[in-house]
Amino acid sequence: MQKYKTEVEAADALAGKYQELKQEIAKVIIGQEQVIDELLVALFCKGHTLLVGVPGLAKTLLISTIAEALDLSFSRIQFTPDLMPSDIVGTEILEIDEETSKKYFKFVRGPIFANILLADEINRTPPKTQAALLEAMQEKKVTIAGIDHVLEPPFFVLATQNPIEQEGTYPLPEAQLDRFMFNITVGYPTIEEEIEIVKRTTTNEVPTVNTVLEREDIIAFQNLVRQVPVPDNVVSHAVNLVNRTRITTPHAPESVKELISWGAGPRASQYLILGAKAKALLKGKYSPDIEEVNEVATAVLRHRIVPSFTAEAEGITADDIVHKLM
Repeated sequence: MQKYKTEVEAADALAGKYQELKQEIAKVIIGQEQVIDELLVALFCKGHTLLVGVPGLAKTLLISTIAEALDLSFSRIQFTPDLMPSDIVGTEILEIDEETSKKYFKFVRGPIFANILLADEINRTPPKTQAALLEAMQEKKVTIAGIDHVLEPPFFVLATQNPIEQEGTYPLPEAQLDRFMFNITVGYPTIEEEIEIVKRTTTNEVPTVNTVLEREDIIAFQNLVRQVPVPDNVVSHAVNLVNRTRITTPHAPESVKELISWGAGPRASQYLILGAKAKALLKGKYSPDIEEVNEVATAVLRHRIVPSFTAEAEGITADDIVHKLM
């Protein structure tokens, strides 16, 4: 890294910047420490995130505040049943050159061309439009009329889903859910937190969020995460944890075999290690332990495990199954 002489110096700098980030975000957002932590871990891992929570929990405000503290461009798309792929990625329009009077096509960029994209209620739009976004997430580019338009890094998608009001929705298939690194549950604030929220949001005072990291710094720290060494026993722990979700393997415990219809794929193992690396750096450590793997396990696995009918009948959730496996 150009700013720092060694990787250790860069790792120390990231841990310090992380504390600054949390202080700036706390000026606007009350509580939600775990959600903020997991969002930043995913960001530094170049991973996209699915946020699940009822309306009114300040998900949009949280994400826009993070974008402000990171000096990144922010865009929000409200997904609706009539949303078309061109409404997301952009479209070509016919224009006339004033000097030559010749007609030509000009590409008008859609809201996807931002560093942080909030896809609000992604399950309310048809599969064709969902696929356009998910393809861009995977390829980091948009192809229009055979021409590739590269999305400027860092590119980070946060998609939200409302766990209630499922009428008229288009649930994401498991193969598309697998493209999200984390599935983060946003819960209600505590009474004390809600009192503070009401006090802050019912006045004219608007807190100023200072920029902590520039775009180039974020890209450098994302590359640093990839360089973190991981002990073999930690990798084995992550892979074994994922392997135990697959009921057809001999490693799957009998106690969970009847609770799972389908287990997690290899991408879960990759994200467990990447998440553990970033988690360790943010804590000020230079290498992750099994502890860091376990800390990110629920967010990585909850949307990659399909509970069986038996589990659903007994009220056992994917989170419960992950805790059983650990």
